[in-house]
Amino acid sequence: MNFKNKTIWITGASSGIGKALALTFSNQDVNLIISSRNEQKLNEVKKQCKQPDKVKVLPIDLSEFSSFEDKVKTALSLFNGVDILINNGGISQRSLAIDTQLKVDQKIFEVNYFGTIGLTKALLPHFVSKKSGQIVVISSVMGKIGTPLRTAYAASKHALHGFFDSLRAELYNDNIAVTIICPGYVNTNVSKNALTADGSKHNIDDEGNANGMSPEDFSKKAIRSISKQKQEIVIGGLKETSAVYLKRFFPSILSNIVRKVNVT
Repeated sequence: MNFKNKTIWITGASSGIGKALALTFSNQDVNLIISSRNEQKLNEVKKQCKQPDKVKVLPIDLSEFSSFEDKVKTALSLFNGVDILINNGGISQRSLAIDTQLKVDQKIFEVNYFGTIGLTKALLPHFVSKKSGQIVVISSVMGKIGTPLRTAYAASKHALHGFFDSLRAELYNDNIAVTIICPGYVNTNVSKNALTADGSKHNIDDEGNANGMSPEDFSKKAIRSISKQKQEIVIGGLKETSAVYLKRFFPSILSNIVRKVNVT
């Protein structure tokens, strides 16, 4: 796919993977719409883009479902349409299920699952009407496996796979692609911003994330997958990719490994 003059809408674009995707895409002469809750940080990302005049800031809270219809109308008006939606916004978790308040599970699902599918469904009529478009979902290796301290997070990512695998089949005749990208460890603030049992921030950088792939390297690999309209791809280190294959072919071995993960 040649991205030149395409309009790409990225959620969760104020930091981490979303920011890296925006900066990398900005080198390809595209129109960008960048969204997150933090308008100030979005404006900082815009200034760092190669062509800031081709970047529009559109703040959005993925837990405010009632705003999606208006946000989509605004997005469509900025560059006369949208070609690719990248659902990247989300929140992680670091707490045991037995300790986690139900409101925390609900919050994670509101943002990760309902926020993602809600925004997608609001934009979907536009893609269907023009018989083209691509929906990209930044999921996680946790969408394929589950580990301690991430019960709600893993569940929300598993749910995304079920929804978007089904949606891909529904949209086949409308020439709309659905790409699910599963990051492994990427060096972002995802662990620091993760919710703990009472809903407060974790504020600790996990070793895996700290030693993970850089967001810049991840974005380059992700964009190649988007350009090829791959259905699903895991982008991560040997440990994460091996875990996905173990889950598929040797699930009991993976279970033995996962249950030994340090949860203290």
